[in-house]
Amino acid sequence: MLSPVTDPDGAPFWQYAAQGELRVQTCADCAEPRFPPRPCCPHCQSFASEWRPVSGQGRIWSYVVPHPPLLPDYAEQAPYNVIVVELTDAPRIRLVGNLVTGPDAPLGSFAPEQVRIGARVRAVFGDCGLPQWVLERS
Repeated sequence: MLSPVTDPDGAPFWQYAAQGELRVQTCADCAEPRFPPRPCCPHCQSFASEWRPVSGQGRIWSYVVPHPPLLPDYAEQAPYNVIVVELTDAPRIRLVGNLVTGPDAPLGSFAPEQVRIGARVRAVFGDCGLPQWVLERS
């Protein structure tokens, strides 16, 4: 599994994720959430920001199922899904991850043919500290 490459603006995202929390950078002046993290608010140009918790709930906005040829470490796990999740409480924010059957489940644990756009999901965090997604059970 690849590790995230952090930069000063995005490092807090990964620090919170390692603690099992999903937070997004938010402008401390106009309260607009933003992702990817950056120093300046694109709405009001303020440099003030904070990291606010979000519910971790969302819906699948898009997805892809990569097939070989891929990076060697991923080729043996294919096919698997990569989903784009639109957050419920911050609809302008879309995060990329994988739909899995549970925390620490293998990358290909959710059958690619069962992924559906619009499906409700929630974030889970395994030992690796990466946010992944599971189907929301109603």
